[in-house]
Amino acid sequence: MDLRFTDAEPTAQERDLIEATVPRVEVVEHPGRVVRGGHDARSQRHLLLPALAAVQAGIGHVSEGALMEICRRLTVPPAEAYGVASFYALISTEPRPPRIAHLCDDVGCGPFGADEVIAEVQRRLGPAGASTDGSGWARSPCLGQCDRAPAAYLQRAGQEDAVVAGADVSDVDHLVAALDDHPVTAPAVTVPQQGEPGLRLLARIGSVDPTSLVDHRVHGGGEALRRALELGPDGVRAEVATANLRGRGGAAFPTAVKWDAVAAHDDPKYLICNADESEPGTFKDRVLLEGDPYRLLEAMTIAAYATGCRIGYLYVRGEYPVATRRLADAIATSRQAGLLGDDVAGAGFAFDVELRRGQGAYICGEETALMESIEGHRGEPRNKPPFPTDTGLFGRPTVVNNVETLLNVTDIVLEGGQAFAELGTRDSTGTRLFCLSGAIAVPGVYEVTYGETLGALLERAGGVTGELAAVLLGGAAGSFVTAEHLDVPLTFEATRERGLALGSGVVMPFDAGTDLGRVVARIAAFFRDETCGQCVPCRVGVVRQEEALVRYLSNGRETVELELLGDIDRAMTDASICGLGQTAASAVRSAIAQRLV
Repeated sequence: MDLRFTDAEPTAQERDLIEATVPRVEVVEHPGRVVRGGHDARSQRHLLLPALAAVQAGIGHVSEGALMEICRRLTVPPAEAYGVASFYALISTEPRPPRIAHLCDDVGCGPFGADEVIAEVQRRLGPAGASTDGSGWARSPCLGQCDRAPAAYLQRAGQEDAVVAGADVSDVDHLVAALDDHPVTAPAVTVPQQGEPGLRLLARIGSVDPTSLVDHRVHGGGEALRRALELGPDGVRAEVATANLRGRGGAAFPTAVKWDAVAAHDDPKYLICNADESEPGTFKDRVLLEGDPYRLLEAMTIAAYATGCRIGYLYVRGEYPVATRRLADAIATSRQAGLLGDDVAGAGFAFDVELRRGQGAYICGEETALMESIEGHRGEPRNKPPFPTDTGLFGRPTVVNNVETLLNVTDIVLEGGQAFAELGTRDSTGTRLFCLSGAIAVPGVYEVTYGETLGALLERAGGVTGELAAVLLGGAAGSFVTAEHLDVPLTFEATRERGLALGSGVVMPFDAGTDLGRVVARIAAFFRDETCGQCVPCRVGVVRQEEALVRYLSNGRETVELELLGDIDRAMTDASICGLGQTAASAVRSAIAQRLV
């Protein structure tokens, strides 16, 4: 593909797809010159990713003609647009089969049946990347379906994307048929604890109709917003501060600190809900988004009211088609009902939500990379400071919270911050969601009060199937632990004392029959593939880490490779720009320290 403007033109279908996403460029004539687009077009740069995604979804790839048309409309240089398009795994700038099955071979699926499914699909459809009657397949990192592994994400040009989960070899016929016109029914959203007393975040999952605003209200929806309006913005922020709510995305940053900082700034300012969970082993956001989307919108509205944000962006993971559709419907219905827009619930304040769909980039879970993605750039993290609360989306103050963090706000507002703070411990208040998968009897999302031990959580999920070898705690960016750690209380402070982290809430046990060397190598390969490549310590380090690890595993665990892995670890941890590079060696380091490999 030429990276300069060319005469390539889009097809009629491509033009229609672009037209629906990007407004046509106006031609403004001035004496002696003609201006095409200008500032008005450049201000729409944030539509670049949605436009690329629209063409990808309709055609199956982004052609040169389509790219040129998008660039002309947005006055974006083709080299820049190509850099954005080629950054995302779900967008192809080369012709490929219009129907692709992305088969997860990551740590949550590979050892748990995916290998056999992939072998059978390969027998049926040929090698990865090949096309059989317009259908093909590719290996994929974690798809966020670990509780029902193995899983496949289906990109079907001109049709709705779909997910096939829990498919063994006998289901390959269904999987292959689903690549064509066969409909895929989304399974009902349930959790193992459904109906259990004391649930908070999961209390409505499985009982409320996620497609109905009326049912949302029947189950108490709207009460938290009404209470927030009574408290006022300052009162809401005070309750969140009293609750000592900390972020549930891994960093555990105090939510009230972010909110107070943004509230102190003038307009415009933005609210972002980070729903781009891509950490291998994590799927709690998927369950919440598919099962209770209206509650999330209510929580976002309360957060916007408390901080003075008029515009919110909900950035959802691309491999979550069911969640995306339900969120889009919930947003549209909420607008019609007056719960979003210029006068929210008749309360005199404005707030609206724009849904943005990621396109397959783990790094976009990092808050500044996510903002770069929304703005129409490659998802590369920014240096800090400045922090998003001062200079965030479009250079303005921005609140960024993940799904689980925001959903806690409704209970805090209704019950009061002190009641929330009395749950758990002083530094770890409230409840926490954990994603249990792997060698566990009853996989799923579990909600427990902070302080329950790791061993008790495993028993709550029916126990490990087989003899426990190790548990991956916190995801690929977390650590491996063994039976010696089953007494660790699941709190920020207790795990920190043991050199561990809760991360995104992943708890993935492996039994004694698992090849843990292969699991650790897959984690190293994951980081090699997902680095954005912006900073040298990470760009080079993740490649050298995987190479050294492979040699270490295949050459009798030589000391020289062990020393090299330690050097790489220190360089990435100390010098990488963002958390990806800083934690890319965590699981490898812990596996070696625990003598698991």
